[in-house]
Amino acid sequence: MLVYYFVSFGFSLLFTLLYVLIWHKHFDVHFTLLFTFIPISNLGFVLRAISNNLGQAIVANDIIYLGSTFLTLFIMMCIFDRCNIELPRWARIAFFLLTMAVYGGAITAGWLPIFYSDLSVIKRDGVTVLLREYGFMHTVFYVMVIVYVILSFWALIYSFAKKKDVSNKVISLMAIPEILTVFAYFGSKLFFPNLEPMPMTFCLAQFFYLFIVRGICLYDVSETHMDSLKESGSAGFISFDFKYRYLGSNEAARRFFPELNEIKVDSKAEDDPFLSQQAVNRLKSFLEDEENDTSYYSRDGRTYLIDVNYLYDGNRKRGYRLFIMDDTKNQDYIALINRFNATLQDEVEEKTAHIKEMHDKLILSMATLVESRDNSTGGHIRRTSDGVRFLVDEMMKRNKLHLTQDFRRAIIKAAPMHDLGKIAVDDAILRKPGRFEPWEFEKMKMHAAEGGKIVHQILEGTDDEYFRRIAENVATYHHERWDGSGYPNGLKGLEIPLEARIMAIADVYDALVSKRVYKESMSFEQANQIIMEGMGKHFDQRLEEYYVAARPKLEDYYRNLEE
Repeated sequence: MLVYYFVSFGFSLLFTLLYVLIWHKHFDVHFTLLFTFIPISNLGFVLRAISNNLGQAIVANDIIYLGSTFLTLFIMMCIFDRCNIELPRWARIAFFLLTMAVYGGAITAGWLPIFYSDLSVIKRDGVTVLLREYGFMHTVFYVMVIVYVILSFWALIYSFAKKKDVSNKVISLMAIPEILTVFAYFGSKLFFPNLEPMPMTFCLAQFFYLFIVRGICLYDVSETHMDSLKESGSAGFISFDFKYRYLGSNEAARRFFPELNEIKVDSKAEDDPFLSQQAVNRLKSFLEDEENDTSYYSRDGRTYLIDVNYLYDGNRKRGYRLFIMDDTKNQDYIALINRFNATLQDEVEEKTAHIKEMHDKLILSMATLVESRDNSTGGHIRRTSDGVRFLVDEMMKRNKLHLTQDFRRAIIKAAPMHDLGKIAVDDAILRKPGRFEPWEFEKMKMHAAEGGKIVHQILEGTDDEYFRRIAENVATYHHERWDGSGYPNGLKGLEIPLEARIMAIADVYDALVSKRVYKESMSFEQANQIIMEGMGKHFDQRLEEYYVAARPKLEDYYRNLEE
């Protein structure tokens, strides 16, 4: 038996040494406590076995219970942490206080009868054996162990059945030490009445925990990736406390920024020119708006991505951290893509402009073709387009109606299309040298509605929906009158689209001052009198001031055409 205790203690030390050799800072602290307390507990078995009196046996027994009491708690906490089940803070504190209370009862042995009501020692085969009569606190000890075991198995079963973020392999391995613990506490006396299997059971648990801790880091994705970045040397880290004091940096950061090699830890970043410019400004920007956490820095032909975030110690914020990645390849690739896109965009815009130009010329050609069938002397579509431009330019100078450049562009471009509907009018009527008969005028009036339909068909499917609507309105409604006496729909006042009201003034003015086969041109004074008399009846009264302002340009324009 003495050899058994020494061998168990030796194996527990060996397994703890192996744990130290593979230890990683990301290991759960409860694993470290397990590997610390098990050799202590096994040492207690050795000391009790070689003790010479009751006092020594009681002290050794206290050491044994240091492990026996706390190990079940540590095992349960390991299971909950590995299963990603967060225990409330109050529950962790309560479990710890309960365990402390039970261990406090255990170490009263020999003083108070609450854990053991009676104690004595005997020698059996050269080994000291402690004979015990249990008190009520020992029952509490067993209840505590049962509660911890039940909670542990619940966490394992729940995670195995429900949780997708936990490895079933890890769950299975974690279950083995738990089963061994149950056997050690409750089943050993049934199978080994003269042997205490707990020391060797502890060693077996250590053996399985070595397999567990060796593999669990692979499942801690965030930590393994951070370690991979640091080991590869492609990620730099610079840390500061909340007072902007420099806490340190890793080798990659110092390679990216050699200035860090000259900065002493605990120096105020604001006192160092490099840190003040490259770190403090970024930290302050981050504090103003935490969305401002990413920026770029270029030097020596390299581009670095700098991410600002809080420096955490567990769940506590302890300062700030700059995470630095050499992003040169990505930025070069992005720049290449941007250059390609810019070139492609230029080519597309060039092709699109060419197509639009062809489209506009085609429309203008159609308008000119229609005009060639009319009884005017020609040039009407060009003159009315210029007239519209003069009016709109004056309107935009004052801009009481809040016109946009898009509106100016669209109405000037649409003006040549205002009479496209005449293509549907019979030549006999369209080319009649005299005034129309009433029935002929009714036929002639159809060109407005027909013009709207034709424009709609020509521009249907165009990307410029705004221009299509302006052009349709100009073609359809330029013969509507403010007082509602116009055609084709008899619209009145503001029911008439603004673009059609503007077109009406330019169209009528050109008709008045231009020579036709059935009339001579009017003087500018006569034409102006008719236009002014039509304000509020034929034309929108609000457009009068713009017409008056544009009148000098209109008259100069038409004089130049006569020369």
